[in-house]
Amino acid sequence: MQIIPAIDFKDGKVVNLKQGRLDELTAYSEDPVGMADKWVEQGAERLHLVDLDGAFNGFPVNHDAIATIAKNHPSLTIQLGGGIRSAEIIENYLNAGVDQLIIGTKAVQSPEFVGEMCRQFPGHIMVGLDGLHGMVAINGWKEVTEISVKSLASLFEVDGIEGIVFTDIGKDGMMGGINLQSTKELADGISVPVIASGGVNDIKDVEALLELEARVDGGIVGVITGRAIYEGTLDLAEAIALTRAKRES
Repeated sequence: MQIIPAIDFKDGKVVNLKQGRLDELTAYSEDPVGMADKWVEQGAERLHLVDLDGAFNGFPVNHDAIATIAKNHPSLTIQLGGGIRSAEIIENYLNAGVDQLIIGTKAVQSPEFVGEMCRQFPGHIMVGLDGLHGMVAINGWKEVTEISVKSLASLFEVDGIEGIVFTDIGKDGMMGGINLQSTKELADGISVPVIASGGVNDIKDVEALLELEARVDGGIVGVITGRAIYEGTLDLAEAIALTRAKRES
């Protein structure tokens, strides 16, 4: 399992939103590229980038900064979400050095799009499923649908996606612990890898997820952390060392 630092872009800054709410925004840096450097220096092997402007507007806004991060760290795995809604956007980001594109809102609104992109860009497509009380939310979490996370995940696993990023919106940015039960149920129910997101507070949450990973027949392959590493309640280097030791044991 990998510890995956999150860098959320908004108006050129690194930010975090509590439960996806713009009125609960905290800005941590005006230098997203420098922040990426910092996390890589602490041992990050993968970054989770989110173009929040893109998510809310429906098209990429922070392409240049994202491309710079990819150029600066060619051996780093970069997964990106936010406004990924056309083949052209995907191709442009792949050409810029991004490894995995996360389709969120478009996956819910046009499920066939996911299969088309998997065929066109094999090995590079993930799906982001953001859930509130088990139901999928879209459009920067402004709209909660009547579609369950589990049913949508089952639909996409046959398309050949590389994995699912599962965010519990009720936990996101709240630093109150991961929703272990929902994450386990999702990972148990599908054959593709799952990356957990939302609620990480400290090293105990990482330990709990490692214990859960050992019990899940499938793959919880990573956990995304944002506010915890920015607020300092989780030491990124310590968390990465713990997961690496578990991997090598």
